[in-house]
Amino acid sequence: MKTKYIVTFLIIAVICIIIFSAFTYKLSNSGNTINKSDDNDILNIKSYEAVLEVEVYSNKNTNKYVIKQKYYEPNIIVQEVIEPENIKGMKTIFDGNNLILENKNLNLKTIYEGYNYIKGNSISLISFVEEYKNSQSLEMEETDEEKIIKIELEKSENKYERYKKLYISKKTNLPTKMEILDVNQNRTVYILYKEIKINKISKEEVLAN
Repeated sequence: MKTKYIVTFLIIAVICIIIFSAFTYKLSNSGNTINKSDDNDILNIKSYEAVLEVEVYSNKNTNKYVIKQKYYEPNIIVQEVIEPENIKGMKTIFDGNNLILENKNLNLKTIYEGYNYIKGNSISLISFVEEYKNSQSLEMEETDEEKIIKIELEKSENKYERYKKLYISKKTNLPTKMEILDVNQNRTVYILYKEIKINKISKEEVLAN
């Protein structure tokens, strides 16, 4: 039985590595169509802690996850799966130098030392922020209750991730949801922020077990 758990852990570990590797960023100084002096505070965050409800759409089904994320500038990020039950406790940690994959429930841990610099992964808020800062194709919309920022990932080779939309509450100035769209602007990922705190967590708290 333990062998089965180890195999499952290794498979998930490989997936996590692919996710992190796919979204490593090379920052540039490209301009864009929105004046950066008009940025919301959310686009200048130093740290955050959030609980996300994530839905991933495919042609055949929809997979749902509840994930906890913690981030501290410039490149420390921790992501832990809360649901579903079969991968609960799966944690991905980048401490600035090393990538650590662990599941304390199964007493399993893998460390990749000297891992490449990582800003985040596709579903992280800091990923959106960095993509926003480097995008040349931006749109801003408003409703009575929300501001909506849409970016196009011009250099993305992933056809399922070409656009992103971040919805920000006018009342709290905090994100309420994010959408990832394919080349045809069909939704591929939907993220609901169930809880989020901005600039209220320390580096030690991010890395704490």
